Amino acid sequence: MEGIDVVIHLAARAHIMDDHSSNPLAEYRRINVDGTATLAEAASNAGVKRLIFLSSIKVNGEQTFKKPYAASDTSAPENAYSISKAEAEEKLKEIAAGTGLEAVIIRTPLVYGPGVGANFLSLVSLANSGLPLPFGAITKNRRSLIYIGNLVDILVSAAKHPTASGQTFLVRDGTDLSTEKLLRLLCAAFGKPARMISIPPTILRGLLSLLGKKSIADRLLSSLAVDDRMTRNVLGCSPAFSVEDGLKQTVNWYQTIKAKN
Repeated sequence: MEGIDVVIHLAARAHIMDDHSSNPLAEYRRINVDGTATLAEAASNAGVKRLIFLSSIKVNGEQTFKKPYAASDTSAPENAYSISKAEAEEKLKEIAAGTGLEAVIIRTPLVYGPGVGANFLSLVSLANSGLPLPFGAITKNRRSLIYIGNLVDILVSAAKHPTASGQTFLVRDGTDLSTEKLLRLLCAAFGKPARMISIPPTILRGLLSLLGKKSIADRLLSSLAVDDRMTRNVLGCSPAFSVEDGLKQTVNWYQTIKAKN
């Protein structure tokens, strides 16, 4: 890192859906906490001015109720991944305080765009299927997302902005979506009608839980919303891409890979 002004640290142990480790928290800590500390110390020794750490909104918690999460809220991580991210944030702050390295923390909700995987890719596939979808009644929840293009813009702003040092930024696209709205927008991006069936959320949750899909039910039915006003005020930036733009780019990528296969 000699001669480097800013390091953007994106690497992490994440998205381990079927973790066979005997001690998952220890493995998350080894990569996400110890790895971050090692990088931060090396960056400081090399004369790097600023380190930007990509964290997760899950440091705040797994779901929101009456109001979105704000940067000033007390952390409340609930699983091994989010605990390790919260501990990495604290370790980075400690190293920054002792060395003068400028630390910037960015907590993201779900990041989507070309190359997306996991549950979001499954929703994209469902929207493309043309099948009736049982999400017509999931209209009350609110999920914050961020398109990769908007996240990149924020990372660049955080790298350059003089007052970003020492800040924790929460980020999102400009619009929060219900599950029903997200599927309708995905269907529209494919140019297909949204064929929605309205199954009461309590029944849908029960069915998914019986199938061993409780975590999926939580993501589909609950809210996880972000208040990004502080981020916009400090960095002076707004999302360049709308949700519709981001979903269309994601769908275009999906259609390209499907055509190749």
